[in-house]
Amino acid sequence: MRERSILVNSMSKTYSVTGWRVGWVLAPPDLADSIRKVHDFLTVGAAAPLQQAGVTALSLGDDYYRGLIAEYTGRRDHMLASLESAGFRCFMPHGAYYIMTDVSGFGFPDDVSFVRNLIDNCGLASVPGSSFYAQSGGGSQQVRFCFCKKYETLELARHQLMRLKNG
Repeated sequence: MRERSILVNSMSKTYSVTGWRVGWVLAPPDLADSIRKVHDFLTVGAAAPLQQAGVTALSLGDDYYRGLIAEYTGRRDHMLASLESAGFRCFMPHGAYYIMTDVSGFGFPDDVSFVRNLIDNCGLASVPGSSFYAQSGGGSQQVRFCFCKKYETLELARHQLMRLKNG
């Protein structure tokens, strides 16, 4: 599949530079040529100093990545515990910084009404699961939460989520 595979990646979450918009694409030459043409029409190149910083970041040693894994695992486990203690059924992520949850036990007709309630009554934002499905009704009882936040933010979210459990 090498001749048909495209790898797309960025500096965003791994290096905590989401606003930089520095990334890369690896692809066979015929596909890379087409990607370059589309890229020229869709975006402006990242500033040279940001690209140079990206090169430096990519040369970090294994200790950086071990630390990153430990940090994200801790945040994931914190958020999973918070969600489960608030009554969510969670799907364990394996490599993402999002947790998909089942919200059917909360009594809302769909994911969008649940998310609106979460914003209005708990001050928390999440993403309706239906936004990830092509078919109508898919994900209508799922909500996605992000855990790539500061621990203080995750702890605040834990307290806000308890509002759901405590009515």
